[in-house]
Amino acid sequence: MKFSLSVIVASLGAASAFAFNSGSSQAVAQSFRTTQKGAALTQPAFKNHFQTDDSSTALSATAAAASSDAIKTRGGGALSGIDVPLMFYFLFWYIGNYYYNITNKLALKAAGGSAGFPMTISALQLAVGAVYGIFLWLAPDAREKPTVTMDDIIKMLPVAFCFAGAHSASVFALSAGAVSFGQIVKAAEPAFAAVLSQFVYNKPVSKAKWACLPIIIGGVILASVKELDFAVSALVAACIANLFAAFKGNENKKLMETEGLKDRMGSVGNQFAITTILGFLISVPFVLLREGNKLGEFVTLFKTNPVISSNLIASGLWFYGYNELATMTLKKTGAVTQSVANTAKRVIVIVGVAIVLGESLDPIKMLGCSIGIGGVFLYSIIDQLLAKKKKA
Repeated sequence: MKFSLSVIVASLGAASAFAFNSGSSQAVAQSFRTTQKGAALTQPAFKNHFQTDDSSTALSATAAAASSDAIKTRGGGALSGIDVPLMFYFLFWYIGNYYYNITNKLALKAAGGSAGFPMTISALQLAVGAVYGIFLWLAPDAREKPTVTMDDIIKMLPVAFCFAGAHSASVFALSAGAVSFGQIVKAAEPAFAAVLSQFVYNKPVSKAKWACLPIIIGGVILASVKELDFAVSALVAACIANLFAAFKGNENKKLMETEGLKDRMGSVGNQFAITTILGFLISVPFVLLREGNKLGEFVTLFKTNPVISSNLIASGLWFYGYNELATMTLKKTGAVTQSVANTAKRVIVIVGVAIVLGESLDPIKMLGCSIGIGGVFLYSIIDQLLAKKKKA
């Protein structure tokens, strides 16, 4: 399957689509509601769908702008009440996540899989995103710089540490096993979040949510039974990624309670850029401890193997772009829409990537996948459903 550079307009344009006013926090908030502009990246074009050694990466930036009139209201837009910018957010979020998983797997596979350089690749993906975030601050009229203090940075360290841990563990899981399997296990994150909320952060989880967890866990177990590319290390790493992600969610809620922090950061994009920069810096010592003795070998591979270099850079850009877009998209939608969006995204990635990479789509595995993801969806909306039933 071949993709033309002119056909795929990548996520980064929409991800960078916040423009900022200088001045008061009200001006900043107003700019979130009414103005969006930035730059876009087109997907690297690889001969024979990313995989040939003689292929080269073509990265180009395309200006992207959304009319403020189209986003003044959630239902507002140029097309009969459809929020067109929001639709594009969803589109580029899904595209970014899909291509991140493909380019990430190709880079990992070319570098030797789990026995190669998963920690190095995960850290460099964050480095690519950090460079892009800094570029947006330096480029004229692209994105207003944050005005955070050193105290703010220190308070952000727990979130950045969990972010780096979740990303590194996730990349290792995807290097050790099939992408589809890793995504199925990662779908069980609500189970980890529930345990942490209940027993670590003293935030009780409803009985209805607890009742959904066996469905999620059962689906993951069923999917694992028929996984041809099963590896215990992939399962453990994906579970660790879930644990870090659950911690990150709770720590981020605490962070956002800091007085004035939102105004000093200025935007969701700035928060993610700072978190990415800190996450990269935190990752470096672990890379040196785990793979430092063979970094020379990696440098040689990076210089001589375009499959590694091109897919690593592309995956870093896709990762940064789709994460920003996911946050922006979810902030513009309600809880049920978020649940549907996350569920649909997971299904698209699991099935789409499995087809492209030739991974197992055994019926039992797909049944387990469906049960697990269905359980996640039910977990996400069960409290709202019961609340509506009580009101009725």
